[in-house]
Amino acid sequence: MAETYDFTKDCYGSHEDKERFHRVAKRQLKQLAREMGFPAGSFDLRSNKGGPAVSGEITLHHEDIYIQASNPGRRQETGLLIRTCKGRKDYTGGRNHFAPLTWLDDADRQRLVALAKQVIEQKNGFNADEKNDPSYNPYYSTPVRSR
Repeated sequence: MAETYDFTKDCYGSHEDKERFHRVAKRQLKQLAREMGFPAGSFDLRSNKGGPAVSGEITLHHEDIYIQASNPGRRQETGLLIRTCKGRKDYTGGRNHFAPLTWLDDADRQRLVALAKQVIEQKNGFNADEKNDPSYNPYYSTPVRSR
């Protein structure tokens, strides 16, 4: 059975909790890449553990999208940062979108897949950052914060 982590609790309490958080989140982001249909070699997975007072972050960086998991403590709805990017050397990306960290879990990952595809569609279909599309309204297309 695969190792699990309760994404609703913080991981600052112990070194072991932080290690488990990073292991599980990295595995879940790799599974997300598979479910998104990203071929092997078309994305990077990075882990930065940070210092003792933070969770650090685990990042899935594809040519079109950047998804970063961190444990924000009580602000769980912002645990996943999702943004478009221009290749794997773009570390700032487009507009920020957020989703709950729990969407990494197997039961909720399809919600994350759907949101990530919607963010990629924003870039590939009618990216407001690149085209002047008068019909584009970010408040009606991709949610800034998902519930």
